[in-house]
Amino acid sequence: MHELILLRHAEAQPAAGGASDQSRRLSGRGEQEAKAAGKWLASHGVKLDRVLCSPSERTRATAELALAAYSHAPATEYTDDIYEATPGELLALLDQHGDAGTVMLVGHNPGIERLVALLVEGRSDEFRGMPPAGLAVLHLNGALEPGNARLDAFWSP
Repeated sequence: MHELILLRHAEAQPAAGGASDQSRRLSGRGEQEAKAAGKWLASHGVKLDRVLCSPSERTRATAELALAAYSHAPATEYTDDIYEATPGELLALLDQHGDAGTVMLVGHNPGIERLVALLVEGRSDEFRGMPPAGLAVLHLNGALEPGNARLDAFWSP
């Protein structure tokens, strides 16, 4: 893998009474944010080889709406390992996909924002920088290891 795209899910509605966190749906604004994220990626020539996504309703919808901007997007792989994952757990998952040139991971905070900090700065303590539908485009300088990535672009709606 030489490029990693980290996309936080777009704005979601609050959980309805008694509903699980995983079933939260995107708000109307969130739907627009997800579409805008996809348009940004496509307009900047980002070619995706693999898409990994948390199985929650809001991440699934974010991925689907973002990928609609592509005429030929790879199939999305849903994995429970992303939901509530730590940066270390996300690294372990991504390490299994090193054969792909560009991987997009659609997930949640704090895991996503802490993974950006870990890969770019070599630390994963509290880092607040990924708003809903925020995108971080990372270039890997060799192995997928802490401090071994360069933040090439950051976008948020």
